[in-house]
Amino acid sequence: MSPGPPIGRAAVVVPCHNEARRLSHDAFAAFLRKAEHVRLIFVNDGSTDDTLARLHALSEVAPDRVSLCDLPTNVGKGEAIRTGLQRAFELDVEYCGYWDADLATPLDVILDFCDLLDAQPNTEVIFGTRVRLLGRKIERRALRHYLGRASATVISITLGLSVYDTQCGAKLFRITPEVRSLFEEPFVSGWIFDVEVIARLIHARRAGGLPPAETVIFEQPLRAWRDVEGSKIGPRDYVRAALDLARIHRRYLRR
Repeated sequence: MSPGPPIGRAAVVVPCHNEARRLSHDAFAAFLRKAEHVRLIFVNDGSTDDTLARLHALSEVAPDRVSLCDLPTNVGKGEAIRTGLQRAFELDVEYCGYWDADLATPLDVILDFCDLLDAQPNTEVIFGTRVRLLGRKIERRALRHYLGRASATVISITLGLSVYDTQCGAKLFRITPEVRSLFEEPFVSGWIFDVEVIARLIHARRAGGLPPAETVIFEQPLRAWRDVEGSKIGPRDYVRAALDLARIHRRYLRR
């Protein structure tokens, strides 16, 4: 029997803001028992409910592979993830990424993404993509689906990149100097920091005379994804996202 993957293969950040009702202790615990080579970094983003207590309970499941970063005030999802990734970069791991706490994307997909990065050495970024294909189980409310498709079209045009789904909360990166640089500075956008990460990658590769960003990004259609009740995204957020997109364009993409 060949040896399994090394402990510390990947570190995944899970941002949490008032997630006490949606955090599944059993799902995270089962994954930690199964995926001994994956570390989880929970970032409590100034929660005012029982999130912190639930995270402490989770940390007891695998104390050597669970880290907890407790932010005293709410800084927003993007900054919470950036804070967690800074901690991930200090670990002896090959890959890092972030995952939504509600587990709209099942945790086992982390293992699939690790395998993809293993098999594709030139890929630096893998995005989970919510595509309704036969044989897949993508459960998304119709209004959010169509608003999401309209937003994705505008984002794709702005980036000059045929990206299908920037907003799915399941992403994994190969840890390279280039990837580290994407998260060095705070984001200028509050609502679509995922788009800003791509814009930073486009900008960095142009500045360095490297092949375009699409040569190192891989979108992987998910086998399953479900809308989880309690989403914090509302109609006004799409307006804020449009303003953020303009900021991103001015900062990174204007030639």
